[in-house]
Amino acid sequence: MTVSPSILVRGGGVAGLACAVTLAERGALVTLAEAGPAIGSGASWKAGGMLAPWCEAETAPPGLTELALPSLDWWRRQVPGTVFAGTLVLALSRDSSELGRMARRTAGHRPLDEAGIAALEPSLAGRFSRGLFYPDEAHLDPRRALPALAARLIALGGRVLTDQPERPPGNFDHVVDTRGFADRDALRDLRGVRGEMLMLRARGVTLSRPVRLLHPRFPVYLVPRADGVVMLGATMIESEERGAPRVRSIMELLSAAFALHPDFGEAEILEIAADLRPSFGDNMPRIEHDGAGLHVNGMYRHGFLLAPALAAQVADLLLPGRRSS
Repeated sequence: MTVSPSILVRGGGVAGLACAVTLAERGALVTLAEAGPAIGSGASWKAGGMLAPWCEAETAPPGLTELALPSLDWWRRQVPGTVFAGTLVLALSRDSSELGRMARRTAGHRPLDEAGIAALEPSLAGRFSRGLFYPDEAHLDPRRALPALAARLIALGGRVLTDQPERPPGNFDHVVDTRGFADRDALRDLRGVRGEMLMLRARGVTLSRPVRLLHPRFPVYLVPRADGVVMLGATMIESEERGAPRVRSIMELLSAAFALHPDFGEAEILEIAADLRPSFGDNMPRIEHDGAGLHVNGMYRHGFLLAPALAAQVADLLLPGRRSS
């Protein structure tokens, strides 16, 4: 008779939930412990939720696209609300050279003219003459996806604990730490990259897919949510300072949104937030082992894109030979 190992996963963000679900699907008895009052209390709750392996290759280290590709099918299986509508990349006329640079540095796209842009996003008709379309990319709403993963874990017989800043008591065969920047005591070379975001509702703008607006200094993205809400993000500031967003960052984000469509000038601001993305020097994630267990960290801005791949690696290490039930 095969004994099911007992595994503690610390951290209820996307990395922890992906690990917990993957381990439970392979037969482990999983306890997920989140320090905050609810699942997704950290940076994952404020993420864009873009599954964009080809777009991200523009600035990402080599190997990211190949590592990320299996995540698309994983999210399709785990979260039925995942939207496979591609990504639209645009630039203002003064920044049109950025489109050429993006096209040269990435694959998986096709060029669009003004009519093609209007066909994809009628709200943007007549505003841009050129763009790039990445048809195989996807997006999701983290605030629906994270609870869906927690529910999946419970359905698999796992436990979800909140308000657990310290390791919960109990005997566990393995411990997987996915707490992001909170794990810095064990991962001394981990750094925080500050990001700020807004939630907007613009009555005159309806988007069906993520739209990236290229800019030499502060490129931004807009990701549609339900009920006409758009997530606008996000800055990348080499700072480990926590606290409220800064005026300069918010002004730059709102200026970019207004440049995309003037109706954003009348948008309701529903939320402004900031947090730290855990990152290593090469901006690629790692799995590290010490006497306390495994540490899964350093997702940078690619948490939703890379978490399923890292979770599969963790399961291979802890449950060799086991496959999902």
